[in-house]
Amino acid sequence: MDNPIKRAYQLLLLLGFISLLGDIIYEGGRSVNGQYLNILGVNAATVGIIIGLGELLGYLFRLLSGYLADRTKSYWLFTIVGYGLLLSVPLIALTNSWQIVAFLIVMERIGKGIRTPARDTITSHAAKRVGTGYGFGIAEFIDQIGAIGGPLIFTLIFVNVANGLDLINAYKQGYNFFWIPFSLLLFVLFFTYFKFKDSEALERSLHYCKSNVKLTKHFWLYIYFVFITTIGYVNFALIGFHLKNLGILSDSYIPLLYASAMGIDAIAGIWSGKVYDRLKKSTKVRQEYYLLLVIPTVATFIPFLVFSNSLTLVILGTILFGIGMGVQETVMKAVVADMTPMSRRSSGYGLFNLSFGLAFFIGNAIAGYLYDYSVAVLMIILALIEISSIPVFFIMKKAE
Repeated sequence: MDNPIKRAYQLLLLLGFISLLGDIIYEGGRSVNGQYLNILGVNAATVGIIIGLGELLGYLFRLLSGYLADRTKSYWLFTIVGYGLLLSVPLIALTNSWQIVAFLIVMERIGKGIRTPARDTITSHAAKRVGTGYGFGIAEFIDQIGAIGGPLIFTLIFVNVANGLDLINAYKQGYNFFWIPFSLLLFVLFFTYFKFKDSEALERSLHYCKSNVKLTKHFWLYIYFVFITTIGYVNFALIGFHLKNLGILSDSYIPLLYASAMGIDAIAGIWSGKVYDRLKKSTKVRQEYYLLLVIPTVATFIPFLVFSNSLTLVILGTILFGIGMGVQETVMKAVVADMTPMSRRSSGYGLFNLSFGLAFFIGNAIAGYLYDYSVAVLMIILALIEISSIPVFFIMKKAE
C-alpha cells in the first residue's frame, strides 16, 4: 500500500489540477459573459439580475449540497455533478438566444455551488495528512494559475479570431475553445475518483480525528467573523471601476493589475498555509488562529490606497489585496477543516461559503452605493467594518 502522505500529496495535486482546469473555463467565461449578453441585446439591468441570480443560487446551493453530502457521504458524486455543469460554458457557443445564454450562466454558478463544499471536504481529508494550511495552500496556488490563465486565454483567442468575423461569431469561437479544458477536466476528475474513492481513509486513521457530531459555538462565532471581514473587503471590480473612472490606468493594464494580484494571492496562500501549520505544531494553544487577523489588518488599509488618485498607492493597495485574498482562500478554509468533525465538515463548508457569499453580495452593494455618495466615506466605513471584526475574533478565541 502506498504511503498515506504520498497519496495525500497526489490527491492534492490532482484536485488542484482539476480546479485549475475549472477556473480556466468559468473564469474565462465570466470575463466576457456581461459583454456577450450586451451584444445579444440585453440591457444593463437585466445583465445585473442574471449575474446576481446566478451568484445567489450558487451560494444557496453550497448550503444545501454541503448538508446533503454529509448526510449521504457522497462527496465525489456532488463534486462530479458540480464540475459536470461546467458544460454550460462551452454550450453558450451553440445558441444565439440570450435567454438560453442566461440560463447556462446561472447553471454554471449552481454547479459551483454543488461541488464546492464536497470538493473542499475531500481536499481537507488529504490536507490533514500533510498539514491543513499547507494542503489548502497547495490547492490555492494551483487554482490561481487557472484563474489568471482563463481570461488571458479567452482574450488571445478573441484577438486572433476577431478579424474577418462578426462580433457574435468571434465570441462563439472563444466559448468553443473551452470544450478542450472541459474534456481534459472530466478525464482527470474520473481518474482521481477511481484512484481515491475513499478519500476519508487518509484522515480516518489519524489519532486526532474528532468524533463529536456537533458544530460548536466556536465554529458559529468563526462564521460570524468571516461574514464581517468579507463585508468590508474591497472587491476588485470596484477598484477597476475607480481606475477607469479617474483615468489612473488604461483598460489594457487593469486586467494585468488583477492578474498580478492573483499571482500575489497564490504566493501568499502557500506562505500563510505553511505559517499556519508551523504555529499549530509549536504549541498546544491554538496560536495559528491569530493568522486570521492578517485579513482585517490589511483590509483596513486597502480602501485608503486603492481609491486614491496615486498609481503608486493603488499598486501598494493591490499587493495588500492579493495578500489578504491568499490568507482568505487558504487559512480560512484550513480553519474550517480543523474546527469541524469529518461527519459534519461538508455542512461546515456549506455554511462557510454561504456566509462568505452573502457578505460578498452585501459588501458589494454597500461599497457601490458609498462610492457614488462619497469615496472618503467609503474608505472610512469599510475600514470601520474590518476593525469591528477584531473583537469578534477574540470572542471566538475565548470560546475555544
